Amino acid sequence: MGGSPLRILVVGAGIAGLAVARALRIAGFRPDVTERLPPGGTAETGLYLPGNAARALCRLDLHDPVRPLGHVIHRQRFLDAAGAPLCEVDLDALWAGVGECRALPRAELHRVLLTGAGGAVRHCAEVRTVELLPGAVGVTFTDGTTTEYDLVVGADGPRSSIRALAALGGPARPAGQVVYRAVVRDGPRVDDWTALLGQRAGFLVVPIGAGRLYCYADEAGTVAPADPVARLRELFGDYGGPVPAVLEALDEVHVGITEEVELGGWSRGRVLLVGDAAHATAPTLSQGAAMALEDAVVLAESLQAGGGDVEAALAAYESRRRPRTRWVRDRTRDRNRTRDVSPALRDPLLRGRGGRIFGEHYRLLLGPL
Repeated sequence: MGGSPLRILVVGAGIAGLAVARALRIAGFRPDVTERLPPGGTAETGLYLPGNAARALCRLDLHDPVRPLGHVIHRQRFLDAAGAPLCEVDLDALWAGVGECRALPRAELHRVLLTGAGGAVRHCAEVRTVELLPGAVGVTFTDGTTTEYDLVVGADGPRSSIRALAALGGPARPAGQVVYRAVVRDGPRVDDWTALLGQRAGFLVVPIGAGRLYCYADEAGTVAPADPVARLRELFGDYGGPVPAVLEALDEVHVGITEEVELGGWSRGRVLLVGDAAHATAPTLSQGAAMALEDAVVLAESLQAGGGDVEAALAAYESRRRPRTRWVRDRTRDRNRTRDVSPALRDPLLRGRGGRIFGEHYRLLLGPL
């Protein structure tokens, strides 16, 4: 398809922004992509992509470059804190006809998306003001340059500056968990997505290829500890399964607070929010990247179908995306509420029908975008 005259700015060069840039380029658009941070410096963490993320990557024609990366995950195993089995989810059966599940280093997916997005990312470019004009958006950067665009896409995360500048909503709200992320080398052998569930805390280990393990742990709270390694060892020191060997191999741990974004609308004029800037949730269902990839696919389709009517395209985009992102938010909250149930009550239930319960959380996502 020939290049579209529509002038589009994508703000943010993370997974959401680069996926949007890729989708737009496939559709014939030539967006500018800016990022307030310098290149590189991304924290070493992992990423689990459920089957719907794989489907979106296929729609972005990125399945082949992602296929050699990471580790295909066939099964989710849930254990109690001591390491005894609770339930399992057969991921191949759950996502049959949709896509395979994969875990990989976040930086490797980012590199694939960066290459796929085409064109250069303008780094250290922060937006200072956004002005809604008749049929356009005026953007001023902190270096003083000003440009007009037909569409500005805010893909700048849960603490989005575009959301604030366009008056689309307030700050993200704490979702109630402190989260710990690490990549471990020379740890125990783990072949499956494996989570150990304790009292208001959990510990996940998943292989991401080349002998590396991605570790994700969380606990109820809203204040990050000063020494996350010491806190992890204190909190999970009596857990069983692979946890003791993982704790022994821990080196660097990244800690943060989960955040949630819930908005009455995702666009104002010709400014649109996508990904976590529009609908961030706690990462309980591992849907953050998947939702961003799906957003990119649907946005490009909506703009193509809009025939140049940007506002109508944005309305169509939001009407398609809201049911899925709402489902993810609601199922995330449902699962998070089980944290407050004592293991004495929760564990017998999970042993009886946990696999069906957890599989049901993804039911809507099996359907078309």
